[in-house]
Amino acid sequence: MVGVSDNVRGFVLALSSSVFIGSSFIIKKKGLQRAGASGTRASEGGFAYLKEPWWWAGMITMIVGEGANFAAYAYAPAILVTPLGALSIIFSAVLAHFFLDERLHMFGVIGCMLCLVGSVTIVLHAPLERDIESFKQVWHLATEPGFIVYFLVALVLVGVLIFVYVPRYGHTHMVVYIGICSLMGSITVVCVKAVAIALKLSFSGSNQFKYFETWFFTILALDMFNTAVVSPVYYVMFTTLTIVASTIMFKEWDSQDGSQIVTELCGFVTILSGTFILHKTKDMGTPPSEAPPYPPYRQRSNSDSASLQMA
Repeated sequence: MVGVSDNVRGFVLALSSSVFIGSSFIIKKKGLQRAGASGTRASEGGFAYLKEPWWWAGMITMIVGEGANFAAYAYAPAILVTPLGALSIIFSAVLAHFFLDERLHMFGVIGCMLCLVGSVTIVLHAPLERDIESFKQVWHLATEPGFIVYFLVALVLVGVLIFVYVPRYGHTHMVVYIGICSLMGSITVVCVKAVAIALKLSFSGSNQFKYFETWFFTILALDMFNTAVVSPVYYVMFTTLTIVASTIMFKEWDSQDGSQIVTELCGFVTILSGTFILHKTKDMGTPPSEAPPYPPYRQRSNSDSASLQMA
């Protein structure tokens, strides 16, 4: 029952995180529009948006959403929390339709429905969070051979990508940089989850920051944390590698049978399909004169998340 209760808390936190983050894109976009109407646009190097209250309101909303997402990892497994990040795309797409006049066409609706169906499937079949009473247990899981091998392989691949492939293909193949972000991001999420667990145990009356292992994960998480523009390729790679890393370390699937795992994977693929449709058809129905003049290789969400990340 404790596991069920923790999963519910984690789900609520992850869902609220998507609402806040999805809404923040729209609020920040309104701020950018107002700033662009009275000064130089952010895409042209202007900083007028820094004086716009709407933009700062959007930033605060995003920070609240990221905080809720951080807390969600303390209560629920990564297979439940990470895929639900796609729901922020749905909220931003729906809000953009009503508040920014960015039309949500039929394919967009289908993409939203697929994301919802996939999310519900994962929520209903997600494994229970492991019962951890001390951070020593987390350290023991992190030092087992399986996760150490994954950690070393990820570092080697990142090194190869940075020193071999970035100089050659970094400017022509976005998968190179996305691979680096995804590999390091998967390790970062595991570290963040470890720190979140330590905070949860400490707030419950059992101080975990007296152990050096807790500070090790805290420093590692702060050093590697990064942000990136949301795109289907990044979402697929980051989410997949995060689930793999978390499953290896926390053994979240040990208590489940094959049918439950396959069902969760089907839900994950359904979310990926919905996300792909949303992004590939985001400008469908928009007259060419109104379509933003972005290069074809640049990915962005219905709420123009790429511009917001630049801002």
